[in-house]
Parts: sequence; structure tokens; C-alpha cells
Amino acid sequence: MPADPANRRPIAQVFRATAHRATRWCTRVGIQPNWISYASMAASSIAAVAFACSGTHLGMLLLGCVACVVRLWCNMLDGMVAIEGGTISRQGEIVNELPDRISDVLIFVGVALNSTCSIHAGYASAIAALLVAYVGIIGQTVGTPRQFGGWMSKPWRMVVVMLAALLTGIVGNEVLISVVGQGVSWLTLGCWVVVAGAVQTVVVRLRRIMQWLAENPDR
Repeated sequence: MPADPANRRPIAQVFRATAHRATRWCTRVGIQPNWISYASMAASSIAAVAFACSGTHLGMLLLGCVACVVRLWCNMLDGMVAIEGGTISRQGEIVNELPDRISDVLIFVGVALNSTCSIHAGYASAIAALLVAYVGIIGQTVGTPRQFGGWMSKPWRMVVVMLAALLTGIVGNEVLISVVGQGVSWLTLGCWVVVAGAVQTVVVRLRRIMQWLAENPDR
């Protein structure tokens, strides 16, 4: 898990109490942080298959959404368990980051392969998610704290995907198509929202990185 706890994303207050209980339980029964990271990737694989095969089937779309929530929960929990159990290491940074990037690609490629989604929009959102993460890693390599600003951080990417999936299953695409034109689905729209938000996020994080470097020239 991350060698520096400061590089962990701040935990939303709504998850804090249950997260601490889950962390203590995992530490008590001997669950390793790396196992949780791998579980996150497994949940993302389930989400990818569910989204790819669902079309407009509500049940499959709900399964994909639940798997996305599990993915986010595991992403939050692995670092907390590492800190609680005293197993933070530099090697753990790799196990934390690589499955996370694979998970992003799996989910957005799964969305891209949904029969209602533009494959170009889906692949663009996968690339955008990787770019957001890459900018954060660039900052770390030059010595800045990990940046988490911007509209389209990982939790919000998942929120957009889940909202688009639920609208696809509950409302259907006909309403959206009648408003914005034929060929636009909720999932396609959601993917383009992710792309646009990712561009804003990259700009914000790059500005903060450059500002930090300017203010700390000797560090």
C-alpha cells in the first residue's frame, strides 16, 4: 500500500464511521491490504462484463453499479488497512496503483461495449481516466504532494457511470434521443461528461503542481 499516508485520498465523511469499523475488522482477522486491492479489480471485472452485456436490461445495469460501489469501497479500504496494520511499503504503492488503473480501463471499456453506447465515447473516457491518474503520478515524481482536485476524480467518474447506467435501465434512451438527437444514449452522454470533467481535472492538478514547484524551488 502507499508508502506515504499523505498520498491517500481524503475519506468522505459519509463513509468514515463504517470504514473505520471495516478497517478494524480486516486487521483483526488478518486480511491483507493487497487482497483488498485485488478484490477491487475483481469487482471492476464484474462491472465491465455487466455493462458490456446489459444493453438496457435493468438487472444487469444494477449489477454493474453495485460492482462499481464495491470497487470504490475496496479502493478506500486497502490503504486504511495498510495504515492500521502497519504494512505500508513502497512495493505496496505498485499494488495499490496498478489494479486501480486496470479497474478504470475495465469499467469504461465495458461501458464502451454496451450496445447503447458510442464505442468512441467509452474508449475516450477510459483514456481520460488514465490521464487524470497519470498527472497525479507526475506530480509525485517531481516531489509534490499527490493532487486530488478537480471535478472528475475517481469517485465522481463512478458516480457519472452509475447514474448513466441507472437512467438507461429505468428511463430508457428514448427520452434523451428525442431531446438531443438520434444516436445519443445516457451512457454515451455520461462518457462525454467524464471526458470533459477529466480535462478540467487535469488542468486543475497541473496548475497546482506547477504552483507548488514555483513556491518550493529547493525541495
